[in-house]
Amino acid sequence: MMREVEKFKGLNGNLMAFKKEVADADKVTFVGIPGVCSPFAELFAYVIRDKESVFVSKTDLDSARKIEGTSLGMQFTEEADPSSTVVALLGGLSMPQYEVALEDVQKMLKNILKPDGKIIGLCYMGMFEKAGWDEKIDFDCIINGVLNGEIYK
Repeated sequence: MMREVEKFKGLNGNLMAFKKEVADADKVTFVGIPGVCSPFAELFAYVIRDKESVFVSKTDLDSARKIEGTSLGMQFTEEADPSSTVVALLGGLSMPQYEVALEDVQKMLKNILKPDGKIIGLCYMGMFEKAGWDEKIDFDCIINGVLNGEIYK
C-alpha cells in the first residue's frame, strides 16, 4: 500500500517532484492518451530535457516517438525505442472513456521496462486510485496533483 511521503503546491511543485523522481534515469518513456496526455508529456519532458524522452500512445509500441526540444518547444519527432529505465504512465490511460485495458498496460510494461526500472504514475485528481490501478500496477511512485480553479469576469 502506498502512503503519502511529500506534498507539493502548484505546477512548478508538480514538475519538480517529477524531476526529483527521475534524477538518476537516463531515459523516460511517457505512456498516455494522444491529445489529452501528450501535452503533459511534453511539459514533463521539458523539465528533464537533459535526458532522452519518448512518448507512446496508449499501449501501441509502434507509435513511440522521441520528445525533443525545438524552436517551438518540446515536440514529438522521429521513431524511438520505447524500452526505458523509467516508464511514466499518465493518468488519462485509466479513464474509462479511452478504453485502455489494464492488462494491455501490464503487458506493455513487461515489454519495455528495463530490469530494476521504475514505474511512475503522473495523474491529477486521484485518477489511478479511482480506477483501482494503484493496487494493480506496481508503481514505485505516484505523483498526484489536485487542480483547483477560479473564473473572474
